[in-house]
Parts: sequence; structure tokens; C-alpha cells
Amino acid sequence: MSQKAERPVLSGQRIKTRKRDEREKNDPTGFRDAVIAGLDAAEDLEQIYKYLDSAGNKLDYRRYGEVLFDILIAGGLLVPGGSISQDGEKPRTDRCIFAASEDMESMRNHEQIFMRLMRRYKYLEKMFEEEMKKILIFIKGFTPLERIKLARMTALWMANGSIPPQVLSVLANEHLTKDGLALEFLLEVFVTYKQEKGGNAPLVAALRKSGLDNRLLEFLPLNKRNEDYLKTVLVEKDLADIFKLHKAQASQEAKRELTQLLVDDINDNKTIKDIIADTKEMSTKSNIPEHEVVGLIWSTVMSLAEWNKKEELVAEQALKHLRTYTPLFEAFTSTDRSEMALLLKVQEFCYENMNFMKAFSKIVLLFYKTEVITEDSILKWYKEGHSNKGKMHFLEQMKKFIEWLLNAEEGTTAHLDDL
Repeated sequence: MSQKAERPVLSGQRIKTRKRDEREKNDPTGFRDAVIAGLDAAEDLEQIYKYLDSAGNKLDYRRYGEVLFDILIAGGLLVPGGSISQDGEKPRTDRCIFAASEDMESMRNHEQIFMRLMRRYKYLEKMFEEEMKKILIFIKGFTPLERIKLARMTALWMANGSIPPQVLSVLANEHLTKDGLALEFLLEVFVTYKQEKGGNAPLVAALRKSGLDNRLLEFLPLNKRNEDYLKTVLVEKDLADIFKLHKAQASQEAKRELTQLLVDDINDNKTIKDIIADTKEMSTKSNIPEHEVVGLIWSTVMSLAEWNKKEELVAEQALKHLRTYTPLFEAFTSTDRSEMALLLKVQEFCYENMNFMKAFSKIVLLFYKTEVITEDSILKWYKEGHSNKGKMHFLEQMKKFIEWLLNAEEGTTAHLDDL
């Protein structure tokens, strides 16, 4: 088979190659030099924005987006540790956040540069979030004043939605927490955010949404990682609401753990004595008050049964089920408040589970007979302590029992079964 002869190539002719075979050299230093030259030629922030806006058509922001943000924040190309690369004749510019005044008017003016630039080039938004995760790791390499400026800008970017509060989680790093840098930075962010949003409520909402509310202790130095120190530093910055949120979340987590412990102990067929011991140990350690513990016990015990769907049968089933756990309930109703909390939990449960509507008085009677709940608490519930959930139904149901309590001689238990 004949082969085609190769075509002669004229001297100096450029041989075309496919685009995918052409690999553009990665040159962040060259990009930096071009950007710094443009920034230094601008006379004010508006000219800086106009330059950045037009330069995006010539310079490769897609490839060097994080380098661009390095320059706009720190003035040059950041290297690991937070220092500026000194390669080249002009490695740094003062047209950046770190060289700007730290007052909020100046900070807001710089914020506008970032917002307008990311609106113009939408692909920079994701890059910016990644950039912030990187640059926050470097804060130890910045000066105290640079950290203040960065913290204030971080708060502004969080407030306008440029970055999510979750980026702050990278500060929970040992090399930043041990000297208190992470906490110092975090507090400056919180204070600025509160000022910009006009109060604690928006900050509380942002922390709750991001999940940072139950991680605040992680940002403290290890030797000061306790509730008292956290409370002190937050109150000093007029951020007491943040501590309240943290405590609430910590309490919820502790309650979830206690509930799981109860479930595990019951499913493992532990003795009531052992369940009481385990519950007391964890509730004491987690500072969960008794009136809340008894509510968790009620919810857990009632959730572990498969209830009959027939109303006429469920009451007897409930009494049989609860009778097993009366010593557990008794162990956590040592105060009037705990007894009232249990009564209200029973009322709420019976109201929300229609098949139990007629079982309420029988459950209360069981708890009375087994000394889980006292006469005084039952009378108080009847007179003033009940909730509005099914109020008239339950008060009518308890009427005969209440009359018996009021008329019976002290110590009398006769005829209780007839109620």
C-alpha cells in the first residue's frame, strides 16, 4: 500500500498543535506582579475597583483567584505561615486591607470592593470561601493590628453573606488556640458582627445555624477550656447572650446523651438499681436538674413500648408497663418541682396521644400509690399547676380522686381501687 509523502515544511513555519496539548505555564508571581502594578497605579478605591473589573478580562482570575485575594487582603502572595513571598522586584503593595485604616468606615469601603468584584465574576465566590479557610489558619503570622482588621472584615463578609460562619471552625486548631489567638480573633468577629447587625439576636441566629454555638469551648486555650472562663470572656465583651446559647446547646446535647443512656440500660435489661445509679452519675456530671431528668425518664420509658391501638386496652397496658419503673421515677422526684414536672409530662403525653386520654387519672393514681407523687403535688396540680392541654377533660377525670384526697383521713388508702 502506498503511503502519502510527507509535506515539506518551510523554514520558520510554526506547526499548529491542538489546544488541549498546549499547557499554559502556572505563573502566580507573574499574575501578582501584573495585579500589583495595576493597584499601585490607581489613586483611590473606586479606581482600584475599575482596574480589577477590567483586568478580569485579561488576567486569569479563574486560575489565580486565591492569589488575587491574597493580594487584596495581605498585599502580596502569602506563603505557608502567613508571610509574604519576597520573590521579584515589587512583592508587596499597600493597596490592601492590611495597610488600610482599621476604622469601620475604611473596612466597609474595602468590603464593597470584594462584593462588587464577586458579583462581576461569580466564580470567585467559592474561591473566596476556600481562601478564607486558608488565610484564617495563617493568623499567627500576622501582626495584632492585621488580625484585628481581618477579624472585622470577616464579620462584614459574614454579615453580607460572602462567607458562611462555618469558615471560623478552622480556628479550632491547637497552634491557634494554645496562645489565645483563636479566641481573641473570634471575639473581635462577634463584636463587629453584633455592631453591624444591630444586636445579639442576629449573631445568635448565625451561630445556631452554623453549629458553632456548641463548639465554643474548642476555641479556648486547653488550660482554660471550661464554662467559667468562657462565660467571663463573653460577658466582658457584652456577649452574654452567646454564652446563654452555648449553655442551652450544651444542655440539649447532655440530655440527648442521657436519653441514649436510659435507652441502652433498659434495652440491656439492667436492674432498676443500676439504671438509677447510671442516671444519677450522668445527670450530676452534666448538671441536668432533677425536674428535667424525670421528664426525660418519662419520655424514654413511654417511647420503648408498643402501645395497643384500642383505647379500652391501652390504660391497663400502660399501668403494667409503668409499674416496673416506679422505683426509677421515685428516685428522681425528691422535690415538689420534680413531682409537678412529672405530672405535667403525663398530662401532655395523654393529651397528645388520644388513646391515653382516659388513662391519665389511673397513671396518677399509680404514682400516688407507689409514692412517686405526693398528695400535695396532686392537689397543687389540680388547683393551679395544670397546663391548658386537655384541661377540662383531665380536671373532670380527676374530680373523684381529688375529693377522696380532701376527705380521706391521713394514711387512709381504702377504696382507692374504686376511684
